[in-house]
Amino acid sequence: MKLASIFTLGILGFSAVALADKNDTVQHPWLVRLRALYMVPANNSGAFTAQATDFSANAVNLTNKTFPEVDVTYFFTKNWAAELVLTYPQQHEVSLTGVGKIGTLTHLPPTLSAQYHWDIGKCPVKPYVGVGVNFTMINPTSLSAAGTPLSVTDNSLGLSYGAGLDYKIKENWYLNLDFKHVYIHANVKAGGAILTNVDVNPNLFSVGIGYRF
Repeated sequence: MKLASIFTLGILGFSAVALADKNDTVQHPWLVRLRALYMVPANNSGAFTAQATDFSANAVNLTNKTFPEVDVTYFFTKNWAAELVLTYPQQHEVSLTGVGKIGTLTHLPPTLSAQYHWDIGKCPVKPYVGVGVNFTMINPTSLSAAGTPLSVTDNSLGLSYGAGLDYKIKENWYLNLDFKHVYIHANVKAGGAILTNVDVNPNLFSVGIGYRF
């Protein structure tokens, strides 16, 4: 299914929820956060051979990385919301077991989620869970192994899920803790032929500050 179709279905679904709960008005529907995100790739890859050299499974590795991100959440009701996570293109070093660094790649991974937020009265803690879709655009730069130039598939479309909480620290201001698991898949190619597939599938740990209006 194309990304545009998924976004359209998501918007229609959120609209249906909003219409069903039309009396559940939200005084401050927008929540904008600035977070520091720590990305830990799973780095699962298949075994492959390049230039008569055999490489074992899980030999391809992307480095962990910390980077800033901005996310925007819109509350359709006091419980149901949509969150869009944005950042700028991130560069990772890529290494191969037994060889070392083989180059870098850059990716841009926006994620759209549907979330359910618990409203526990006057309690300052507001937990939530969510599920969504991630679209990662991958731009490989200068990758090679055993003297063989490599390329990576241009993009990846996969599911995501997560949970977190907002802690109200003062009027309209929140401290946020967030966890997400994102499914990102890429094929590594040499001369157009697939050498191996890599399930990056990172865990994303975030902490930040948010303002609701």
